[in-house]
Amino acid sequence: MSRHLALLQWVRERNGVAHTSAARAAGFSKLDVARAVELGLLRRVRRSWVVAPDADPRRAAAAAVSGRTTCVTQAVLLGLWVPNHDGVHVAVASNAARFDAAGLVVHWGAGPAPVAATSNEDPLVNVLFHAARCLPRTEAMVVWESALRVRLADAAVLQAVQWGSPAARELADAASFLSDSGLESRFIAGMRALGVAVRQQIWLDGHPVDVLIGERLVVQLDGFAHHRAADRRRDIAHDARLRLRGYTVLRFDFQQVLFDWAYVEETVVLAIAQRLHVAAR
Repeated sequence: MSRHLALLQWVRERNGVAHTSAARAAGFSKLDVARAVELGLLRRVRRSWVVAPDADPRRAAAAAVSGRTTCVTQAVLLGLWVPNHDGVHVAVASNAARFDAAGLVVHWGAGPAPVAATSNEDPLVNVLFHAARCLPRTEAMVVWESALRVRLADAAVLQAVQWGSPAARELADAASFLSDSGLESRFIAGMRALGVAVRQQIWLDGHPVDVLIGERLVVQLDGFAHHRAADRRRDIAHDARLRLRGYTVLRFDFQQVLFDWAYVEETVVLAIAQRLHVAAR
């Protein structure tokens, strides 16, 4: 295999994008790079960055500004669920200058993890950092929860990171409650602090309910995972059947349980004050 084809293969093995200093460290000369560019095997998008013809355009766009894919763009490349978004999100050095930002969402802040100048993508911890600062809290949590769900991140590790960002710190503190079981644990702890006795995973009408207070007050907790339409219809149908059987059903989502506990507490307390937890005699 010629040097130029070997270089092309080497670049493709690195997601189709490479810093020329990394190529030299791998044994390719400046002449090898220049000749590959001349032959059209590689494209120089910035003085020290080359890309393969079939490189992902988002990675190429980051290389063209000497940056790294980050935030929702890198989250997509990692296979995470992300909200709808526009533009390619790139992280650049604080002293970056003289680049065309058209079509880009530029992140200037440095994440908590150091990154090599030859890297074309942010590490996950920085991706989460930028998502927390860039997106509305609920949408940022989508990215964080997805990383936890596919086990690219660990809640305990995220809590230990020195984030340097109030938004990221808040999400890291909430990370252990993002699963359905974690959300339920948070609710149970809040109820016990009030002295309210609860029972968990009680079967009613052929299905388990998250929490039963007394004899007739059902609390359902919608986990962070987005339900499919069919799942949502099933939940609504089950709630309706429980109401027809004399139960009161309160349903809270993760946002309320984690970030609006006062509302959740007030609603449950008022329901108990109305004796909705007691069966009619």
